[in-house]
Amino acid sequence: MKLGVHVGYWGLGMGAEDQLAVVQEAERLGYDSVWSAEAYGSDAATVLAWLAAQTTRIKLGSAIMQIPGRSPANTAMTAAPRAQAAPAANARGY
Repeated sequence: MKLGVHVGYWGLGMGAEDQLAVVQEAERLGYDSVWSAEAYGSDAATVLAWLAAQTTRIKLGSAIMQIPGRSPANTAMTAAPRAQAAPAANARGY
């Protein structure tokens, strides 16, 4: 069984430091993945990039990316650099 943790939307509920603490603890415990979501005013790609810079093994994925808020091409361009920078940490949930 693989376990994952969802950190929700940026700025709603847990703050940045709490999200980071949860993700780092999940990584320490051997969790497989961490998931973020977005809504207007909360960008999943930014959150995931920030978490990727502070983790080493845990996979990162977006549970929701709002296609109405960005074109499909923009979604691909947003996801591609992260996937190239950390291919082992790339969990897809777009």
